[in-house]
Amino acid sequence: MARKFLYVIAFLVVVVIAGGIALSFWSRELTELVFVPSGEFEEQAALQDNAYEDPAMWISRPGMGESNPARFLPEGFVEEGGASDSAVFFVHPTSYTATDHWNAPLDDADGRSGAELFVRGMASPFNRSIQLWAPRYRQAAVGAFLTQKPQAKRAVDAAYADVAQAFDYFVQSIPQDAPIVLAGHSQGSLHLIRLIKEKVAGTPLASRIVAAYVIGWPVSTEVDLPAMGMPACATPAQAGCVMSWQSFADPANPEALLEAYARGPDLDGVPKLPENVRCSNPLTGGVGGEAPMEDNLGTLVPDEGLTGGRIVTGAVPAKCDPRGILLIGDPPEMGNAVLPGNNYHVYDIPLFWANLRADVARREAGYAKAVPAAS
Repeated sequence: MARKFLYVIAFLVVVVIAGGIALSFWSRELTELVFVPSGEFEEQAALQDNAYEDPAMWISRPGMGESNPARFLPEGFVEEGGASDSAVFFVHPTSYTATDHWNAPLDDADGRSGAELFVRGMASPFNRSIQLWAPRYRQAAVGAFLTQKPQAKRAVDAAYADVAQAFDYFVQSIPQDAPIVLAGHSQGSLHLIRLIKEKVAGTPLASRIVAAYVIGWPVSTEVDLPAMGMPACATPAQAGCVMSWQSFADPANPEALLEAYARGPDLDGVPKLPENVRCSNPLTGGVGGEAPMEDNLGTLVPDEGLTGGRIVTGAVPAKCDPRGILLIGDPPEMGNAVLPGNNYHVYDIPLFWANLRADVARREAGYAKAVPAAS
């Protein structure tokens, strides 16, 4: 398991939920002691077959009205006219930091509120779609990403089982000819990679995918992309492709991340080496390259309470580094969740909020043009 990389992710979540921990004061060993569940793995009973028919099992779904956190629009943003025809399936990152269980109970208050916070800031770029779905699931605890204990993989597998079940209900519930956008961050992206491999690749659903935004988790060009049956997005209007990046400001110090890739293997059992990790550029819509900050249509800068924010144009540039990371120039003021090494992981999506929104629209247009040609 890419232990140091996951250690970084774990600390990130702790900072976001608990606020401002002095990361440099903690050793990896102490962090593992504090955050890894000490008890035995509790086998998760399968959810009922109709579990996701219950609206309470969704953080976002059609018909929720103003209570839907994914409908958030930041201060200073003027909404486009018209709605998207796509149906969006979004999987949130880790928000459960307790050590009582290896998987978050669905009724855990902190885990629920944290997940809603993430959906508010990370799923909102996709809310041109009326069909925006984000499930609750028994996510793996943050401690599952800090250890090589066998319970960790079992916890991740259990979380994935819920996500897969939610996806099945999503597919059954949306219009049967609707294009599909898949999106997630961190643990959510990990589950999406597996979901695409197991439930999309080689099936009729593959032809309906507008794009997969697998952000905040490494995507291997040699293993993941072929198994997903999708290429990396090479042009801004390309459909049926994958976008993925991990953000660092200058001076970037991603050594722990790169060492984790080299040490591998990751949770899928395959090492992800830096030279084989795909870096998409959210400002160009392609693989690699660089773009100036003037091309950044809008960064979502959160407020102190992380419940709102404002759009700032031209905040950061974007340059794909040969090491497989995305460089964003001088450190922007985004809040207290920046990790050592200038790692802006939690801001992977907010940094490029408006560009991501525009990226989806372009790929939808590209998909619409390609569909008649394929029929």
